[in-house]
Amino acid sequence: MVFGFAWFLCFREVSWVISSTVALLSSSLVESYLHGFATRHGAWLQERQLWLTKGLSVCQGEDGSHHCSLPDPAAHGPGDIEVKGHDEKLAYTITDVPPWYLCILLGIQHFLTAMGGLVAVPLILSRELCLQHDLLTQSHLISTIFFVSGICTLLQVLFGVRLPIIQGGTFAFLTPTLAMLSLPKWKCPAWTQNATLVNASSPEFIEVWQTRMREVQGAIMVASCFQILVGFSGLIGFLIRFIGPLTIAPTISLVALPLFDSAGDDAGQHWGIAFMTIFFIVLFSQYLKDIRVPLPSYQRGKKCHFSPVYLFQIFPVCPNQPADCDGQVLLGLSLSWLLCYVLTVTDVLPGDPAAYGYLARTDTRGDVLSRAPWFRIPYPGQWGVPTVSLAGIFGILAGVISSMLESMGDYYACARLSGAPPPPKHAINRGIGVEGIGCFLAGAWGTGNGTTSYSENVGALGITKVGSRMVIVAGACTMLLSGVFGKVGAMFASIPTPVIGGMFLVMFGIITAVGISNLQYTDMNSSRNIFIFGFSVFAGLTVPNWANKNSALLETGIIQLDQVIQVLLTTGMFVGGLLGFILDNTIPGTLEERGLLAWKQSHKGEAGNSQLISKVYDLPFGIGTKYCAVSWFRYLPACPKRLPGSKKMDELKAAGQESSDKASSERDSEIASQSHNQTDDLLPEMPPPKARLDGFPSSRLKDSVVSRKRLKDKTLFKG
Repeated sequence: MVFGFAWFLCFREVSWVISSTVALLSSSLVESYLHGFATRHGAWLQERQLWLTKGLSVCQGEDGSHHCSLPDPAAHGPGDIEVKGHDEKLAYTITDVPPWYLCILLGIQHFLTAMGGLVAVPLILSRELCLQHDLLTQSHLISTIFFVSGICTLLQVLFGVRLPIIQGGTFAFLTPTLAMLSLPKWKCPAWTQNATLVNASSPEFIEVWQTRMREVQGAIMVASCFQILVGFSGLIGFLIRFIGPLTIAPTISLVALPLFDSAGDDAGQHWGIAFMTIFFIVLFSQYLKDIRVPLPSYQRGKKCHFSPVYLFQIFPVCPNQPADCDGQVLLGLSLSWLLCYVLTVTDVLPGDPAAYGYLARTDTRGDVLSRAPWFRIPYPGQWGVPTVSLAGIFGILAGVISSMLESMGDYYACARLSGAPPPPKHAINRGIGVEGIGCFLAGAWGTGNGTTSYSENVGALGITKVGSRMVIVAGACTMLLSGVFGKVGAMFASIPTPVIGGMFLVMFGIITAVGISNLQYTDMNSSRNIFIFGFSVFAGLTVPNWANKNSALLETGIIQLDQVIQVLLTTGMFVGGLLGFILDNTIPGTLEERGLLAWKQSHKGEAGNSQLISKVYDLPFGIGTKYCAVSWFRYLPACPKRLPGSKKMDELKAAGQESSDKASSERDSEIASQSHNQTDDLLPEMPPPKARLDGFPSSRLKDSVVSRKRLKDKTLFKG
């Protein structure tokens, strides 16, 4: 009996606690593996970092000849080899390929880190979509956003900015979506608020929520075309000249401030459970973040042992990134959920649906697990053909602009933490454009939201010291699989309401603070800046509140125009951001006072090696070099710009290498045997790695040493 009860507890109500435990143990294994790897192959790691940071310098002489300058490993000590912008060495940089099992473990960790933001968006939308009593459809929305986020992440990593960055739902789209659904035309009928009157399988109810979803889908798909245009045309560089911290701060802050009503309603279902959730989150993320917890791990030399791990940094609430913060509350959420189950089975929580605290019971939402299908593949148009209205388009455009600005900051932060050079303009343009494509796909699939870059996963790169693209690819595949397994989405749809409310209180507070943190670049001793920010934020709260109460005074007689005005004036981030933009660009002030100099300098890195930039940010699979290498290709804003004469140099290099190999094969063998001894001294106890050393396959390491000896007489690349 006892064993049966324990099995039921683990499988039905808190099965995802097992997954989090596995992730924590895997993190311990990952850390012990990386520690052992660095210990055994420290010299090789230093050499690889040297190649990554120094690279292969290509120069052109005054006579037009080309030559290469390779870094000398002996000239640098261990302390001289560091990744740019990061004070600690990375175990794997962006171009490296870790072992497959390490990719899977770290990919699952990135998925768990992004899960808070992914789950929160459909849970908030469900109320305005009239789905608060249809948990099965909520689980389908969660599965859909998992699936689409996996697709968008793959597109971004492979063809977009090409940095190891996760894509997922954004709160920037949430505020204008809620404003659009608050129009009299889309307000939920009264009978949908009563659980006893809702039949989730009836055609009438299905039509009620699907018409609202199709309206949201159409607005997102059309508005995303603007982001695609801005990205691939290079207009983002022009727009950023006029947008500074005094525009971004009120815009991001007003993304979360209007959501206090939703957070308060959910937390108010049982304030004790909500505050307990908040307590766990604050305890793990703030007080215990620097505490190392011993976890079991395995290492070849030490066998089974306990390894100390910064457990509470693995799933952070919010990394210190000046960008979008969707939050992650995995540990606090799991403990609160478990305690709610205990209080439910012991009948401490009331069983009367009309009593206070009833929604904290786990059995009120637990039946969705049994009703959800095991497998369900989301597909475009699953809710019907999207519809379009001008009101929705203009509202979502405000979210699109905010999302683009946040993503740009994430690109630079991700480059620093993954050991990559700062992204060039063509990579940023391509990243913004691919995010627009991701928003279009999210609208087509029917997530009710768009996509953006997740800053909490950028912070996870600094914790794991693994910046490989392949890890994020593995995380994207995990999201795809989670979207296909219907039970996963149903599990998160069954979270008790007050636990969700406690999570929202923390999450929305952090987003507000992240927006305000942009003011650090400005002179806040200036009365000009204080006025602009204060007035913009307060107007962004006051005007929408008045417009909701006095919508009749805004009627012009033209229905479409009335809807546009209503949506824009009830979207706080649009009102506050527009006022901040106008005042910041019209009231006199120096660039330093406005914070433009410091803000742009913080998003600008040192110029990297041209070949390293090409290796990291150029299009994959030979696009633009081997294939589609037309002359006009380099003039496109989203395509890499090849250096003058680089094509000729590549041809000469290939021809010279081929002829030299044929003419002096015996000499190559002799020099290779000599350099092999030097390489053995440089790489002690290191098996041939599968990764690439700054674009050089490990099989060509010997050839590179040979080529360096040939450069002494400058015969290889003479033009």
